[in-house]
Amino acid sequence: MNGDRDGDASLADGDASLADRFEARRGHLRGVAYRMLGSLAEADDAVQETWLRLSRSDADGIENLTGWLRTVVSRICLDLLRSAAARHEEPAGEHLPEPVAVPGAGEDPEEEVLLADSVGRALLVVLDTLGPAERVAFVLHDLFAVPFDRIGPVVERTPAATKKLASRARHKVRGTSPLDAPTLTAHRHVVETFLAAARGGDLEALLMVLAPDVVRTADLSTLPAGRTAVIRGARAVAEETVLLKRNARFAAAALINGAVGLVVAPRGRLLLALVVRVEGDRVAEYEVVADPARLRALDVAVLDEAVLDG
Repeated sequence: MNGDRDGDASLADGDASLADRFEARRGHLRGVAYRMLGSLAEADDAVQETWLRLSRSDADGIENLTGWLRTVVSRICLDLLRSAAARHEEPAGEHLPEPVAVPGAGEDPEEEVLLADSVGRALLVVLDTLGPAERVAFVLHDLFAVPFDRIGPVVERTPAATKKLASRARHKVRGTSPLDAPTLTAHRHVVETFLAAARGGDLEALLMVLAPDVVRTADLSTLPAGRTAVIRGARAVAEETVLLKRNARFAAAALINGAVGLVVAPRGRLLLALVVRVEGDRVAEYEVVADPARLRALDVAVLDEAVLDG
């Protein structure tokens, strides 16, 4: 979590020009906008629009430049989120229609790959399910420690109503699980061991973490032509996983329907979900879900929060 950066004294402006003062804060504004919008291109557009508004304002009258800029970029992001909602855009499963196994489906710009990893792919997926005002309130308060009395004017709510917005969003982000914390932690270890082996294309490591009679089911749209919806046995599942290891680059552990699973989210947008069943210290079964309607029906939450609160 980043602390509230309203204290501009730490950003020694001195005699810097307005452009220099803005550039000193660009990274912070970009971070705020990316978490709100989930798109690097849209975040950069929002930051650029913020600069244009600053350049047309009476900057000498702005007492707290960081706070002013963050408020402006947040309002721009909120307008963009509301506009997308008004157009009935469905984020889950709609942004990347090509099957992930098709070459080119995962060719994200490297900078956005790194940024999505740094923020957390599971978090970006869950943020995409929040309403516009919920997302803005949660990002500003929980990720950037902005007080509710400063968020309220952005989302056009009282501080008390803004607090409720953030609380509702926080509940969705953290999720719930019927499993206790030790079990969740153990299952997470198994799933992340599977993911690490998949990323490395390590056949032997996959065979160690898969149950001998493991079953993999998948929506056919996720598979290359000629592959079947159901395969059984550790060897067959491991060999297929090695062939499709490029997908693992965009995967992260998440809480899915109360259990530990994986989301595959290029550009931070949900493309696939792996609903996993763990038995003991091995993966006993998993299903690859790609159908947009089925993805929307999944209850996806951030695993870290669920484990910490368990």
